[in-house]
Amino acid sequence: MHILIVDDDEAQRSLLAGYLKKKDYTVTTAASGREAIAENQDKGFDLVILDLKMPEIDGIETMTKMKEIDPETYFIILTGYGTVESAVEAMKIGAYDYLGKPINLDELELIIERIREEQHVHRELEVLREDVAENIETDAFVAQDKKMKEVLSLISRVAKSDSTVLIHGESGTGKEVIARLIHRASRRKNCRFIAISCAALPETLLESELFGYERGAFSGADKRKIGKFELAHKGTLFLDEIGDLPLSTQVKLLRVLQEFTFERLGGNAPIKADVRLVSATNQDLKKKISEGSFREDLFYRLNVISVDLPSLRERKQDIKPLVEFFIKKFAQRSGRRINTISKSAIDKLIRYDWPGNVRELENVIERAVVLCRGSVIDEKDLPLSVETDDASIGIESLKETEKLQIKKVLEKTGWNLSEAAKRLCIHRNTLRLKMKEYKIQKEDNR
Repeated sequence: MHILIVDDDEAQRSLLAGYLKKKDYTVTTAASGREAIAENQDKGFDLVILDLKMPEIDGIETMTKMKEIDPETYFIILTGYGTVESAVEAMKIGAYDYLGKPINLDELELIIERIREEQHVHRELEVLREDVAENIETDAFVAQDKKMKEVLSLISRVAKSDSTVLIHGESGTGKEVIARLIHRASRRKNCRFIAISCAALPETLLESELFGYERGAFSGADKRKIGKFELAHKGTLFLDEIGDLPLSTQVKLLRVLQEFTFERLGGNAPIKADVRLVSATNQDLKKKISEGSFREDLFYRLNVISVDLPSLRERKQDIKPLVEFFIKKFAQRSGRRINTISKSAIDKLIRYDWPGNVRELENVIERAVVLCRGSVIDEKDLPLSVETDDASIGIESLKETEKLQIKKVLEKTGWNLSEAAKRLCIHRNTLRLKMKEYKIQKEDNR
């Protein structure tokens, strides 16, 4: 928390600043309302402790002007004898609380703790909204195959530590599901799990999402934004597609891992980063290091513990239980009375190579549930893409089919990514990754 103390009494400023610094807060001081407003133009403050009676500009006017700059800032008003009515007036226009002089430091600390808790609740609500939007099913984790049992065993051993984890696996193998399981088994399980895709956002937007920004940090930054590192405080931050992290952002991430602090964009107040970092990639990072597109020092910081996820074609024993899980999930969602799948259909699914892994299997079963006319999913309910009788159909031809399908849906939706992702039954971020993988661009289709 960054606190600004505004008081024309130097002794009072020094007393409060010294006390709060000992409590591990970041503190800035100002001797007047004008100085406080000027400080707020350059920096963002979580809390302002503001003397009510000051020369030139009093506390109420100072607070009013500062709230115009950043409406989310909290204020505690300091009042002397005879100014309580003015302090109450200040609360009516937005102050959180007031304290009479001489200041009871224990009471001040209690008020600050209440403010911190309120800020925490606001951030929890923001995270909850994101979690609901993502709607990720961690219950879909299945580990009957030997390879996945080995992964589960590794997770149970590493979860209790705070070491960074790097998850390797093809697209669609469930890397985020594994990251969430690591979080659930860790001592941080009662705090937040925050996920962000490094490939889904442009470089400038990615940095602001990770580290947040202060008001005025760039054009359009009309208020302070809390970044993912701050939201994940004492929890877990998951960086998906870490191989797509730009070099300039890699430098900043390395500094966080080395110093455990960062600054919001446009700010200079250090913020502590008590975060367990889990990252994932489907790329060969050592190859990217040799090509100069990934930092070797960052790789070794991220790769303290390595988890290798097998593809679905390498864990065939898990296909049947996954199918049963997805049938139950989509049947309940659509209100259908479908509870099983025929042996011939299961055999076909097991023979298929699954280039899209678990994500592709989930989409196939959702389609089958929608198209099934009875209570049992049969071969005819499966899409032609899982047909394996023709030996000429291989992974490359399946990828070409997927590419053509994505382009067709994008054209039909006028290149509206949200609508296209909805029709393809995939997440918008997954669609972006597929477009990047297949080099699909709108100008190619004009």
